[in-house]
Amino acid sequence: MFNNKQTSRLLSSPYIAWAVIFIVVPLAMIFFYGLTDESGAFTFANVAAIGRAENLKSLGLALVLAFISTIICFLLAYPLAMILARNKISSQGIITTLFILPMWMNFLLRTMAWMTLLENKGVINGLLSFVGLPNINIINTSSAIVIGMVYNFLPFMILPLYNSLARIDDSVINAARDLGANAVQTFFKITLPLTIPGILSGITMVFIPALTTFAISTMLGGSKILLIGNVIEQEFTLSYDWNMGAGLSLVLMLFIIVNMVITMMTDKSSYN
Repeated sequence: MFNNKQTSRLLSSPYIAWAVIFIVVPLAMIFFYGLTDESGAFTFANVAAIGRAENLKSLGLALVLAFISTIICFLLAYPLAMILARNKISSQGIITTLFILPMWMNFLLRTMAWMTLLENKGVINGLLSFVGLPNINIINTSSAIVIGMVYNFLPFMILPLYNSLARIDDSVINAARDLGANAVQTFFKITLPLTIPGILSGITMVFIPALTTFAISTMLGGSKILLIGNVIEQEFTLSYDWNMGAGLSLVLMLFIIVNMVITMMTDKSSYN
């Protein structure tokens, strides 16, 4: 017979094997290719390539667009999460399902739908022409990329915010009102501080995929706008330079780790 410790190891072995195959091995490959040249010799040249002007430009633009998209997602998600949290259970499930429903569709199909909407002869310009308004030229611009990011990643901001807001006991809000706090004071002194963990989780879940995306910028930005994700993708698929692509990926990984560390430190300080 197995004891509890042996049983736990036996039950966890499939998950450990999965983690090793699909997490540890790919990361090890990225580190190997990123820190070696074509001959297999150790080098930092691939990582240092981020200092090239074109790569710095792509990285800077990716950071800016990811930051803007995260802010917009937060400004849109917080009020909506509050509405969902305050609704009755009977209507809450319907509203949540209707909002999450587009996420069940393939990511590329959702982005392609925005291409149809935003292109010069697309649906939006067709409607504008129908009502006699001038057309907008937004496709293949940074604005189109931000729209695609916000649309695709907005649910990742809503869900953690909604979970944080739903956990707030109504008696806490009522107590603040009984002590003379108005709606604004209650929000900034009670509601907002209690939802900081959800805010930090939402920021991480939106900023990281927005920073690393390449499909959205390829489809909505065309070949005119290259983010760092596009540069890395092209190194692997067009130049077939896995060493360079992996080296740039290590730099991007560093930004992700820094973001996660800052989030964890801020999250811990919010409880002190």
